[in-house]
Amino acid sequence: MKKRINSLAVTAVALVASSSKALAITKIETPKAFFTDIGSLITKALDFVLILGALLVFMYLIWGGIEWITSGGDKGKTESARNKITAAIVGLIVLASAWAILLLVLGFLDTNLDELFSNAGV
Repeated sequence: MKKRINSLAVTAVALVASSSKALAITKIETPKAFFTDIGSLITKALDFVLILGALLVFMYLIWGGIEWITSGGDKGKTESARNKITAAIVGLIVLASAWAILLLVLGFLDTNLDELFSNAGV
């Protein structure tokens, strides 16, 4: 009986020692997130919107060009195609101007979007 208690005690001590050593060595790392703060989220959203807007503008420009080519000299279709091309160019100018104004304002503030919206300095 005494031998059995001793073996149980040795087993328990070995189990506790090995588990505490394993827990001390184990380090849990959190996975990288898509964004870490609100500044990163806004920056990525603005980049996505800018790229999406540019793609839509160029698709509309191509659509107007194809419509112009296939108009066959019809005055109404040519005018419609010219209006689409003009609208696409104006849209591209507005999109580029909005981005340039944003960068200009951030340059005057001597910051970027990540710093502007993050709470790292708080």
